[in-house]
Amino acid sequence: MFIHNKRLQYTVRVAQPNPGLANLLLEQFGGAQGELAAAGRYFTQALAEDDPGRKDLLMDIATEELSHLEIVGSIIVMLNKGAKGRLAEGVEEEGALYRSINGAGNDSHITSILYGAGAPLTNSAGVPWSAAYIDTIGEPTADFRSNIAAEARAKIVYERLMNVTDDPGVKEALGFLMTREIAHQLSFEKALHSIQPNFPQGKLPGMPEFTNKYFNMSGEPNVRGPWNEGEEWEYVEHPTAAVDGGDGSASVMLSAEELQVVEAMRLRTQSNPASDPITGADLGSGVVNDLDK
Repeated sequence: MFIHNKRLQYTVRVAQPNPGLANLLLEQFGGAQGELAAAGRYFTQALAEDDPGRKDLLMDIATEELSHLEIVGSIIVMLNKGAKGRLAEGVEEEGALYRSINGAGNDSHITSILYGAGAPLTNSAGVPWSAAYIDTIGEPTADFRSNIAAEARAKIVYERLMNVTDDPGVKEALGFLMTREIAHQLSFEKALHSIQPNFPQGKLPGMPEFTNKYFNMSGEPNVRGPWNEGEEWEYVEHPTAAVDGGDGSASVMLSAEELQVVEAMRLRTQSNPASDPITGADLGSGVVNDLDK
């Protein structure tokens, strides 16, 4: 059950309208790293979670992400207040109105014109929100790592948004949201490592002959570090094909009937390397006409 509290989790104080900044903030409203994506990710994970502690954690953070969605949406609407009125009432000449909502080269007119200067579920380019942003796979040792990365990406986007505004109230609210991304990362880290073992993900172990082998697949220079050197690693400087000891080819076992059909198709579609047919490219280049002369 959800009950809406009409007061925001954090007070929004916007100094003055700024449609361009509002448009940028849509990344955290309906974008891939935004609050709706986070809420959907953790909510769906919580529904499927059998561990009571992780279920409670996921539901708490999913609900908080919805409150963050409300904060971001409220900032967007406040930043768009002036543009919303001017658009609705047409109080300026067409060119001046366009320039006023377009800001300093920002494409805020896309969301202003299409969505009435509100807070649509799109990113800053006007691309609609998609459930494809939710990358849950149903295995907590994998999902919690993904959650940590998602919170890290969201923190970076908030940092970038803070860097493009001098509005103290907006910057402060974004700083709160950025800080909560840090707190969520810490919770997810603790939850992940309360599962022991949690690596490798899932139940099946890796093939031991390949688990700690590092292949130098990009040639010189061979940069070495803790990711590919030390007692843990077997470094293969010059990897060859068919590391399994086979011949490196692909094969399949077919029945006699299937083999006959495949062979018939091969014969029907085989190329004649001795032929040199006239093609559309020849005709279009005028080569054939030149030969006729």
